[in-house]
Amino acid sequence: MDKEVEEIMREEHLERSAAIRKLLHLGLDRYRQERALRLLAEGKVTLSRAAEIARMSLWELADLVRERKIAWVADDALDDVKGLARK
Repeated sequence: MDKEVEEIMREEHLERSAAIRKLLHLGLDRYRQERALRLLAEGKVTLSRAAEIARMSLWELADLVRERKIAWVADDALDDVKGLARK
């Protein structure tokens, strides 16, 4: 890990503490996104609540959900919507 921190320090012209803070921030962002996606997939939160947890806009999270192919709507709800579309 020290080598990676030193590499970031060189590439981005940062002091060690600034490089570590940047990595911590990026890690927290990633953690928030993963947690929000997991809770959404488990049906424990809504899409809008997941966006709040991830600290993303609703549209950004929706794009991420689509990219990751995460199912977050119950199959029976999808069947209901499809049934309405046929009428």
